[in-house]
Amino acid sequence: MTRQLFVTTALPYANAPFHLGHIMEYIQADIWVRHQRMSGNEVHFVGADDAHGAPIMIAAEKAGITPQEFVAQIAAGRKQYLDGFHIEFDNWHSTDGVENHQLSQDIYRKLKAAGFITSKTIEQFYDPVKNMFLPDRYIKGECPKCGAKDQYGDSCEVCSAVYSPTEVVKPYSVLTGATPVMKSSEHFFFKLSDEKCVEFLRGWALQNNRLQSEVANKCKEWLEGDGGLGDWDISRDAPYFGIEIPDQPGKYFYVWLDAPVGYLASLKNYFGKIGRDFDAFMADPTTEQIHFIGKDITYFHTLFWPAMLKFSGYKTPDNVYAHGFVTVSGEKMSKSRGTGISPLRYLDIGMNPEWLRYYFAAKLNAKVEDLDMNPEDFVARVNADLIGKYVNIASRAAGFITKRFDGVVTTDWATEDDAFITNLRKVSPEIQALFEGREYGKALRAVMDQADIINAYVDANKPWELAKKPENDGKLQEVCSRLLEAFRILTIFLKPVLPHLAQQVETQLNIAPLQWASVATPLPHLHKINPYVHLMQRVDGKIFDQLFDAPVPDAAAPAAKAATKPTAVAESTPATASADDGNGNNSNMEELAPEIKIDDFAKVDLRIAKIVNCEHVEGSDKLLRLTLDAGEGRTRNVFSGIKSAYQPEQLIGKFTVMVANLAPRKMKFGISEGMVLAASAADEKANPGLYILEAWPGAQPGMRVR
Repeated sequence: MTRQLFVTTALPYANAPFHLGHIMEYIQADIWVRHQRMSGNEVHFVGADDAHGAPIMIAAEKAGITPQEFVAQIAAGRKQYLDGFHIEFDNWHSTDGVENHQLSQDIYRKLKAAGFITSKTIEQFYDPVKNMFLPDRYIKGECPKCGAKDQYGDSCEVCSAVYSPTEVVKPYSVLTGATPVMKSSEHFFFKLSDEKCVEFLRGWALQNNRLQSEVANKCKEWLEGDGGLGDWDISRDAPYFGIEIPDQPGKYFYVWLDAPVGYLASLKNYFGKIGRDFDAFMADPTTEQIHFIGKDITYFHTLFWPAMLKFSGYKTPDNVYAHGFVTVSGEKMSKSRGTGISPLRYLDIGMNPEWLRYYFAAKLNAKVEDLDMNPEDFVARVNADLIGKYVNIASRAAGFITKRFDGVVTTDWATEDDAFITNLRKVSPEIQALFEGREYGKALRAVMDQADIINAYVDANKPWELAKKPENDGKLQEVCSRLLEAFRILTIFLKPVLPHLAQQVETQLNIAPLQWASVATPLPHLHKINPYVHLMQRVDGKIFDQLFDAPVPDAAAPAAKAATKPTAVAESTPATASADDGNGNNSNMEELAPEIKIDDFAKVDLRIAKIVNCEHVEGSDKLLRLTLDAGEGRTRNVFSGIKSAYQPEQLIGKFTVMVANLAPRKMKFGISEGMVLAASAADEKANPGLYILEAWPGAQPGMRVR
């Protein structure tokens, strides 16, 4: 029976270009969609930009343009990524589109009419410097559940707890570094705690394998944990870029209410273009709604989203598939650490997009696991599998067919008792089932197992030896024809992952687009193929030198050369003799460094930084690991050689001075992203003591020291 599918990926926030994690998710979904289409199913695959919220409003303000103009600039750059990696959405829209305004307000009205909207006056954090209520993500502090430092105001990335911003311990404003103050405001809430909601979610989330076991177990924790589910704050106060709440001037929907509605809005926008009835499609009980998302947003997609839809009378999702993050050689992606990979850079330097599609697919499965991209593994896997096993089959057979037999293949040997081809066809249901279950890595291993068998056939029959004697022409044509038929079937198996390469093969073999049903139908007897053209080149490992984003530029190179330990404390080279203190006493202090100009000093960017965490470094008797907030909206990791002078608990919460524009340095224990300043004597044995610089009260992270 033909299936009717509506498939989405998570909507990327429209404040930055795509990163590698986006591309991995889109490739994962695109492979599944292509598999469905090859099976003859009807699929509508849509995406959109998540366009609303305070971050975009603030970024647009800084850029001197409207939020709509800011979002449009980001959206204009999406196509080159999607086309570049052969990701074929049917439609790409924006949550600021008219369809999303209409649908979000309609869902709200229906939830309100059903008794699931309530309001109350709440105490909310307000930035007294910026003069605005702070969105959750513009508040940071310690997690109220596990105590982790430097966590956002709505959820903890360490323990996955979700909480109210007012619960955050030691909060501060990401915008200005100011300690927020409490102000009252009326807010609107979706009654997620309503017993009807809880009962529905118990059934929806924990039954029928809608969710992966890891996600279902997490939902069970949320549903059955202490206190159960809390009501969900769905409103924000002006100024805010978003969708206005009906009949509530100055109130806007929280971005997480209207963002997932963008899935429906994009589909409605698409159906408007092709003349399809959106309401009828969504009301059809055979329609399946499938979401591919990252593991960091499961709470919203497995609790808020289905409950919103259920109690506003809309269709609920049939499946939500979560995946892990992308790491590079075991490290979280970071430009400042030299472990960032720009998808556009990947394309610009000429790397084949299908290398990446294959590599990701080979490491993806149905679990919620992180995917590590390792350059050495990438080169070995692509070259061994795609070149050494797969493409090698065509290159060893097609040339003989073209040169010796005018491109004509024979298939009169293709009978049911032909074990070589028959056994190859028999694995097709297994491979299809693995694609269906998103077990791409297992599917590709099964394909490569078949490629090994085919290559063993090549080695056993040695077409290059047969070609030496004209009397072997019949055998040579049969062997090479068998190999091309096997290659055709392998191409079907690989087509969801390598669509462009499959298209090249279809052209070369002079055949119609391949479907799963094509496995059973061999090339026609005496079919003529086109001349062989090289399909894919090997990966040269040296290309990765061009791929990785360079670490943050060393703007302070002259200053850095003067520091003997640039990733720890500021130290000068000891003088050869002790200096006099001016009173005839040997002060044991270092001589002054050579004179510099004010321009030299200006190259060194000194910033106030808050030590939000400090811990011992395992295996080091000198270093402490500092987590610093320098007012950038992120934290930095810095190793400092001050273990002899301080215990970690003495430093947490202190404000110090750091060199902010020093190039990151890779150390044995990790990447150090700056240098904190400390004072010491020339001869620490004679005059022991190490004193980290501490800022006066009132100084805030990010303030520049001049």
